[in-house]
Amino acid sequence: MKKILIFAMLALVSFTSQAQLLYKISGNGLKEPSYIVGTYHLAKVSFVDSIPGIRRVMNECQQTYCELRMQDMFIPDSLAIIQKAQLLPEGTTLDKVLSADEMTRLNAYMKDLLGADMTNPLVAEQMGKMTPGAIGVQLSLANFIKKEKDFDINNQFDTYFQKQAIAQGKNIGGFETIGFQVKTLYQGKSIERQKEELMCQVDNADFYYAMTEALIQAYYTQDLDAVKEVFETKMHNSCDPTPEEEAQLIYNRNANWLTKIPAVMAQKPTLFAVGAGHLVGDKGVLNLLRQAGYTVEGVTE
Repeated sequence: MKKILIFAMLALVSFTSQAQLLYKISGNGLKEPSYIVGTYHLAKVSFVDSIPGIRRVMNECQQTYCELRMQDMFIPDSLAIIQKAQLLPEGTTLDKVLSADEMTRLNAYMKDLLGADMTNPLVAEQMGKMTPGAIGVQLSLANFIKKEKDFDINNQFDTYFQKQAIAQGKNIGGFETIGFQVKTLYQGKSIERQKEELMCQVDNADFYYAMTEALIQAYYTQDLDAVKEVFETKMHNSCDPTPEEEAQLIYNRNANWLTKIPAVMAQKPTLFAVGAGHLVGDKGVLNLLRQAGYTVEGVTE
């Protein structure tokens, strides 16, 4: 309970020196500035108008770059790749991966969250062949949707900037491919590690819910210091990501993006829209840009 209260308090952090999500990138030979905005996939699209200067920047920039071109996800071959990555090897089902006790705990969690569990033939048919990691993603999303009933899964904040750029006839670029993201997000961990993380989620539901609540509130106050604090909060057990996992999911990707960003900005003024968690910290994109010689300033109007 003490940990939950700590995380809830994070959501109440007021505006700090980093109380903005939109940053101007200039200097280091750039003829015109580019911009970078931190996104959060569970934020409401209507929140965009709370970000100072974003409408002006969207109009001024001549192209938009994101982690992934979302239109690439709907190519038939891409959908097949994603679906395959979410499934266990042929002939394996979740009840063969989890112990009887683990299945009982998972079913209790699902029953409370969804009103149905793996004892339901329809649920078992839909989810029984999925990897533990893929199930964890689905349950996390279901938990959020249950709490935020007006969340529109078909109109997500991450894709908003791409949709607007397309409507204006502007170029859309992505740092990563479908294949890379599938390998990183779905195939980067062993089934055993995925199982361990799924059971952490099941057994510590209040912890993970409080983390999500703190993160969304920190984001809505546009407080990157609070976002960083949430990301750095640990349980101090095997449920915490290892340094290698953090590097694979965040820091290596940040460094890779910095090998591409300078050339993109040199082409034309660009709006970069990436997850806010990628902006923060010594290895975050904002600091890496400064280390590369650029001037990075928060946009306040």
